[in-house]
Order: sequence, then structure tokens, then C-alpha cells
Amino acid sequence: MPDAAASPFAGRRVVLGVSGGIAAYKAVILCRLMMDAGAHVVPVMTAAAQRFVGRATFDALASERVQTSIFGEDDPIPHTTLGQTADVVVVAPATARVIGSYAAGISDGLLTAALLATRAPVVVCPAMHTEMWEHPAVQHNIEVLTGRGVHMVVPEAGRLAGGDIGTGRLAEPATIFEAVSEVFAALPERDPAHEPAPARRDFVGVRVTVTAGGTREAIDPVRFIGNRSSGKQGYAIATAARDRGAEVTLVTSAPLPPPEGVREVRVESAAEMEAATGEHADADVVIMAAAVADFRPAEVAPQKIKKGNPAERAEAPVIVLEHTHDILAGLGAAKPPGQVLVGFAAETADVLDNAVAKLARKNLDVMVANDVSAAGAGFAHDTNIVTILLADGTVRPLPICSKREVADAVLDTVAELRQ
Repeated sequence: MPDAAASPFAGRRVVLGVSGGIAAYKAVILCRLMMDAGAHVVPVMTAAAQRFVGRATFDALASERVQTSIFGEDDPIPHTTLGQTADVVVVAPATARVIGSYAAGISDGLLTAALLATRAPVVVCPAMHTEMWEHPAVQHNIEVLTGRGVHMVVPEAGRLAGGDIGTGRLAEPATIFEAVSEVFAALPERDPAHEPAPARRDFVGVRVTVTAGGTREAIDPVRFIGNRSSGKQGYAIATAARDRGAEVTLVTSAPLPPPEGVREVRVESAAEMEAATGEHADADVVIMAAAVADFRPAEVAPQKIKKGNPAERAEAPVIVLEHTHDILAGLGAAKPPGQVLVGFAAETADVLDNAVAKLARKNLDVMVANDVSAAGAGFAHDTNIVTILLADGTVRPLPICSKREVADAVLDTVAELRQ
């Protein structure tokens, strides 16, 4: 696996175009190689490509869900957004038709439109039968594109579809990976503080309430019962919703600076979070990412509990716990028509079973199951491993990815439900 920290792919945004050839299966491997190297991969599939590889494969593996059409997507101008936000556009495999359209300046679909709308480097990886590859028209188009500065990863000789042997076989994913790596190495060094422009503005005018952090339940004025939640996932969701145009209220107990442009409501205990969330529960979307305490001390000592003289130390005090209110269940019971309600289930065992049960019991639209015991996931990490569950039984597992990528995946699901 490539070293993501040292890789020129780290933090780069790659638009991966997949067109309709049998070699489309190799694009799956290429996608994984670039993801493992730290790239943010945005897959774009032509209609013909989907006859060879299902879009669900790339939905599960890439950083964002597959885009397929100029029309009917969340973004009203997806080709422009893809072109402007890409650090590189890679087309693998590139069929004779895509190559011809690109060379002639014909935007006959989302992929070719994005190619014409970008000023980023473009890497084209042809794949076709030998006779097609050697045709004068195809060779002319290759020369045209190369003359315009397009990087070409020429096909290899080997076994082709139908059992033929000849030149036209898509270069191996590792070869394409190295070619793209060389393109990145020649680019100016990326500013670590740079964030790509938002790919969508599909939440403009939508009111979103997000909760974040772990609550603290007082034992006395000094001590409390808490949990390990850092609030990073909730903040990532609030930031992503803001970037996509939402009016965001963040109810938080986390000691993190508030995202610019987000209304912050600070709380500490479960009771305070319940009250603050209730004040903003009429939002169009409510996402409960906070880790709210299930229990609190039944009585809070008015002064610090003293351990006493070590020589005369009495028995340790007994702390009696009581249940806190289930904020999420309360929101589900009172959910207004049209609202999308999202919960998070932080689990360490029987993750999906527990999350599915909570989804139904609490009347949610979406539950995000989070195995906080998994390596690189959960509390305090910058990455997460989650499964998005919908009330209709849909299950969407995500590979390990940044919490911002999880946030956008959750918001993509919410956008679908709102439609």
C-alpha cells in the first residue's frame, strides 16, 4: 500500500472518468490505489461504463458517490464544478469515442463536458481493440490531445476481449498510478490549508441543526462522568453543511473553535443539550452526532467530595446513577412532517444489529453506525469507519476515510431523502 503521508497524491482531488470498455474493472483497482495514497477520488461514469462495472462499486470505494449526468444531480452545473475543483482528471479506460469527442471539443456527456471545463492536468489512458487503436482517425486524435498537453498512458500489448492478442490493452493500474504520480510531482506544492471548493450547493436555504461532543454529568463541582467524544465528527458535519449552503446551528460541548459562519450554542450536560437542541428542533434537518451520556449521578454534591485523612480514610462514596432523557428518541417522537432526522450509534459490539434496532425504535430516517473500537475510527481520530443505514433497509458501508468525507456522505443521503 502506498505511503499516504509521503505520497504526492495526499490531499489531491482526482476526478476519475470511467468510460465504456471491458477494462473498466481496472479502474476499480486504480481508484483504490489512489485512495490508499491519500487522494480524494471523485468517480464519473458514462452510461456505457455502467454496463461493465456497477456504480455501487465506486460508491463504496471512492471518496464521493458516482456522478453520471449533467442533469438530475444535486449540483446544477456538475461539469463546471468537477473541472474547477480537480487537481487532475484521469480517464481510464478512455474509449475511442471519448477520445474523439474530447479532441473535437464535443461535450456529449458529463465526462467530456468536465474534460472541456477543466484547466487541471488531464491523463488519458486509451483501451480498445488493436484495429481501433491503429486506425488513422484515433491516432490523429491522440496526436491532437498530446499536442495540447494531455498526458497519454499508451495501451499495452496483450490479451484483448474475445481472446485476441495485440496492442490496445489498458495499461496496468500500477502503471497509470505512477504516471499520475509524476504529473502531481511536477505541480506546485499544495498548500496544506487549502480545501477544495465545495462540489455542491444543494443545501442553500436549508436549516440544519447538528449536535457534537460528549456531555459531562457532574458528580461534584470538580468531578464529572463523561466519555471520549472529541466532537470532530459533528464539527465536520456542520462545516460540510455550511459549505453546501445550509444555515447551520451547532449545539456543542466540545472544546473546539466554532466553524466560521456557523451559529454555535455551547452546552455541557445532557440536560443542557436537550434544552438547546429542543430550541432548534424545528430545523429541516437534525443530525445528532453528539455522544450524550446515558446516565448521570442522581445527586450532585454541593462541595468537592473529600477523601479524608489517609490514616483515617473512610470507604469510597457510592455514586447512584439515574438515566438521562433519550434526546434522540424524543426528537423522533415529535418529528415534524418533512424533517430528516439522523442519529449516530457509537457501538463496540453487534454494531449493525444495535444500530438497526435504534433506527426503528427512535423513528429515525438515517442511522450512522460507528464501531468506535475499530482501529483508526471513532473518538479523537481524524478518520472514521461507518455504515449509513436508512429506514427503508438500505445499507451503505463506507471504507475508512476522513470525517469530512463521512460528513459529505451523510449529507448526500440526507439530500436524496429530501428530494
